[in-house]
Amino acid sequence: MEARLAFVHALSPLHAGTGQGIGVIDLPIAREKATGIPFLPGSSVKGSLRDLCDTANQEKIFGTANNTANQTMEHAGSVQFSDQRLLLLPIRSLVGTFAWVTSPYILQRFVRDAKVAGINNLPANPTILEETSCLVTTTSCLKHKVVNNNSKVFLEDLDLTPNDMNCDKTDIWAKWIAENIFDDTEWQDMLKARFCIVSDDLLSFLLETATEVSARIVIDDKTKTAKKGGLWYEETLPTETILSGLVIANPTKKANVSATDVFKTITTITNKTVQFGGKATVGHGLCSVKLINQ
Repeated sequence: MEARLAFVHALSPLHAGTGQGIGVIDLPIAREKATGIPFLPGSSVKGSLRDLCDTANQEKIFGTANNTANQTMEHAGSVQFSDQRLLLLPIRSLVGTFAWVTSPYILQRFVRDAKVAGINNLPANPTILEETSCLVTTTSCLKHKVVNNNSKVFLEDLDLTPNDMNCDKTDIWAKWIAENIFDDTEWQDMLKARFCIVSDDLLSFLLETATEVSARIVIDDKTKTAKKGGLWYEETLPTETILSGLVIANPTKKANVSATDVFKTITTITNKTVQFGGKATVGHGLCSVKLINQ
């Protein structure tokens, strides 16, 4: 078994749903039960990439099709996809337009996944002692000067105090993530300038308030007005959300492929924009995917 770390960058709002909701939001996004952290299910990733794979490699890499209840698969797929879990959440900022926000727990779990993929050179996990503080980089564009020449970071309606004592550690994290997600140096600099680490409790609050919730309606064909009972609310992860997870090569003997073949095929498929989740006809779920080596 070999694993590679993957990044998913949302180029449009991403709706990986769980079906009908029971609360105010009719179509919520998928979230972990214990933590409430959004994720893109591995089954959604596998299904989309399988459809994009060429016929010659589709059954070798993704397994033989099982179209009926009485039909058995000749062999399992040679690739496995973990859930792609939130790494950076874009949050509206008073200065710099938006911030890419994460937390110590998110980064700690990311380090655990990276080690599975053989990546052991990640920075030390940051510590935030106060909920009203945050960590930003030395090149941050998020700081807003207030009285007495002090600085604040304003995320949504929250004002946070940047901890300048830990900028070096934050710089290392921002640099590593930026260089592994983006090939373009301008995008790398943009991420470094907008990278922000907040406390786990504060991120938990933002996960409930900073996702997009849109009202959708059904139009009556005859009256050209909203159909009675045709209003619903759906939730999406905002554009610029970044998720991460694992792609695991576990070839079967019958498939006659190697781990190198698996990763080469997945890399070829993801060289172009991929659509994940629902609402494809309204442009949702357009993403870029990148696998990184050890």
